[in-house]
Formats: sequence, C-alpha cells, structure tokens
Amino acid sequence: MINDKKTAHYREELLLIQKELVEALGLAEEVGEKVELDQARFGRVSRGTALMDQAMSEASVERDKKRLVAVRKALKRIEEGQYGFCLECDEPISAKRLEVAPETELCLDCQSFKEEHDRK
Repeated sequence: MINDKKTAHYREELLLIQKELVEALGLAEEVGEKVELDQARFGRVSRGTALMDQAMSEASVERDKKRLVAVRKALKRIEEGQYGFCLECDEPISAKRLEVAPETELCLDCQSFKEEHDRK
C-alpha cells in the first residue's frame, strides 16, 4: 500500500506532467494549423516530407491527448483514495511501475494480458 508521502510525491509528478502536456498541446494547436502546400513551390519530395512531418505531429498530439486523459484520471484516483491499485485485479501496482508511469492504471501482469489480448 502507498503511504501519504509517496502519494503526495506521485500527485506532484502527475501535476507536473499535466502542466507540461497542457502547454505542449496548447503550442501544438497554435502551430498545428495545416500548412497549405503549393505543389508549384515545393517539389514532390519536399511536399511528401512535409506531409509526413505533419502526420507525425498529429500522431504526437493524439498521444499527448491520451496521456493527459490518463494523468487526469490518476489525479482523480488520488482524490478518491484509489491510486496505486490495479483497476483490473485490485492488487497494488509496483512502485517501480508508478515511478516510470505514474498515470498507469494497471499492474504489469494485467497490462501484459491486455496487450496480448489486444494483439489477437
């Protein structure tokens, strides 16, 4: 079970991650307006590279949005006294796992099972 000191540590980590993601997503929205590519001005390679960069940027924004949702859910679990327990099996999530990904909601065993099941 996680003590109050550790919970406060994870809460601070999550708040910092949340702040960074909100700032990154705000910047992405400002810059993220699609650039109109004029084929006459850009060669095929340049246009292809720009489109690939844009697709990668959009994927990054989506990944950040999903992580922000997970971070906010973790903060809510802290408020409710549910933080640090797997949502599938109710067992404690290891401290190592929480240090790496404080927003995680599944223990390693349940996460592995989910990933294996999702591949099928």
